[in-house]
Amino acid sequence: MLSLVVVVVTLWLGLNDELGLYIHPRYFVFTIVMALVGLVLVSAGFVRRRSFEVEDAGRLATTLTGTGIVLLLVMGVAIVVVPPTTLTSATATQREVNSGGLGTDADQTAALIGAGDFEELSVREWVSLLAQSTDPAFYADKTARVTGFVTPDAQDPDNVFYVARFVVTCCAVDAQPIGVPVYLPGWQAEYEIDDWVQVTGRFDPSVSAAATDPLALTPVEILPVDQPNDPYVY
Repeated sequence: MLSLVVVVVTLWLGLNDELGLYIHPRYFVFTIVMALVGLVLVSAGFVRRRSFEVEDAGRLATTLTGTGIVLLLVMGVAIVVVPPTTLTSATATQREVNSGGLGTDADQTAALIGAGDFEELSVREWVSLLAQSTDPAFYADKTARVTGFVTPDAQDPDNVFYVARFVVTCCAVDAQPIGVPVYLPGWQAEYEIDDWVQVTGRFDPSVSAAATDPLALTPVEILPVDQPNDPYVY
């Protein structure tokens, strides 16, 4: 029964384009195929079970079995009915923003620089550039426009927050938070943790003595936005 619940839920998530909240897109086809195989095997198991003679297990065992089946069905219905949620700033705080390392090499950085239109770079690409260079002169004439959820800088939460996203390598369990720091004293008066925003601005040397990053985005415009259908980056 547990296998059936898992298989049905997996297929339901696939049909509703919600598998991306749990696993990397590269595993979608594999997961759906395995779920279909599992459905066939579980169905075959139920069919064959009818031919087996089952001894009377007694009232207590029957009650426990029935209770277990009901609980599994409730779990399955709950997973389908309750909308799946994305990872939040609570997880970002536990795993520490930008601590996972993106491993961008010199060639990748050169490709990003050669793109020219810096406003089109994503949070991940800006984090990659900032990991390669924190020279203020390089960023002096470049405007960034990044979208993500708000999570506070652990070292200076009153003045700095991150526009953050989660990078998923395999599944949500291994997701690592990354983010672009934004210097805005008193930001909590206007924005709440986990709000999704689009921030436009330029990078300046951080004036916060406690902040983690040497550079921070000085915002020119901050717009509230809806959470994207695919909130993670890969």
